Amino acid sequence: MTPDRVLELLERVAAGEASPGDALEKLSWLPVETVAYDASSDAFARVDHHREMRLGVPEVVLCAGKTAAQVVDICARLADRSQQFLATRADAETRAALLRRFPDADANEIGRTVLLRRTDPEPERGTVLVVTAGTADLPVAEEAAVTAEALGNAVERLYDVGVAGLHRVLEQPDVLRRAAVVIVVAGMDGALPSVVGGLIAAPVIAVPTSTGYGASFGGLSALLAMLNSCASGVTVVNIDNGFGAACAATRVNRLLARRGPG
Repeated sequence: MTPDRVLELLERVAAGEASPGDALEKLSWLPVETVAYDASSDAFARVDHHREMRLGVPEVVLCAGKTAAQVVDICARLADRSQQFLATRADAETRAALLRRFPDADANEIGRTVLLRRTDPEPERGTVLVVTAGTADLPVAEEAAVTAEALGNAVERLYDVGVAGLHRVLEQPDVLRRAAVVIVVAGMDGALPSVVGGLIAAPVIAVPTSTGYGASFGGLSALLAMLNSCASGVTVVNIDNGFGAACAATRVNRLLARRGPG
């Protein structure tokens, strides 16, 4: 439940449109709801409904390691309480199961996400720009983009502009400069975040990917290159962690919106 929904509920109680008992019932599931197969089974999940109240970011379901049935059950609890959920790293079976249960949800095959959307982007926030070095980085980039959208950001995409053809990113100065926060996704030598970080003043969040040949070591070479970026102030998240980059970008974007112009 979001702070706005709690405030709306309390205002309804104050106005006599809802009873204190009604409000207590609606708030009684905060902060945690256990999920089990049946009454005789141990809980396989404990859904943190209170997370959005604390952090401004709701609990997101990581599907890897869970069965499709478990994911659907957890997402159903989230949808019942907040009319929204985001599931990441969802394989084809899990995406299909979620769409059967929630036909209004949006599945992203490339990003392996399923999103049941609640609201439009918050208008006071700037744009989060997601940039990739190559097309092979799209799964991580789309995970970041969908997550950022789910968290209330306007998102723009700029894909396949890596340093092997440096003119491609240099031809897009307006796109880069109008972004409030930029997420740069790259594998191989991980050089693109340094280039972008040297061109713009906005916060740059670098995401190394496991894309690459030979000595890329599953993204470790890109990670180390980004950590050693010669562009000051570039922030780096873990390998293939588009979700984490979007959460970080959301926190930054929210603070920028509160501060306002200047």
